[in-house]
Amino acid sequence: MAAIDLGQTRRGRRPSLTPLVDVVFLLLVFFMLASRFAVDRSISLVPPRPAAEGERYEGAPRYVTVSAEGLALNGAPVTLDGLAEALAPLMPSRDAAIVIRGAEDATLQQMVVVLDTLAAAGMTALVIAE
Repeated sequence: MAAIDLGQTRRGRRPSLTPLVDVVFLLLVFFMLASRFAVDRSISLVPPRPAAEGERYEGAPRYVTVSAEGLALNGAPVTLDGLAEALAPLMPSRDAAIVIRGAEDATLQQMVVVLDTLAAAGMTALVIAE
């Protein structure tokens, strides 16, 4: 029986790490671009509490309607910048309740802007009605 000559044996090649490094950098770039670095803000909503005995709604009505066309305070149009100023004479105290209602065409962003504006003006008793 004759031996088959397969030629010279080749030295084993070492695998290249370049493709692995490329993939790692691509993943790094992907996750950096997909990450969110902004801090999310939240609005604290306090659930309604039952009214205490003898406690009543005091003062003039404070009913803010938010719609796609703009804002209305007790049915009268008002701007966002003038809302806190228009509410001030209607409030017997700083912690008096303000009822805010979003119309069907109002967006969530419009509601949040109104809540932020009133909170920045120091009005904290905000009631959201449907």
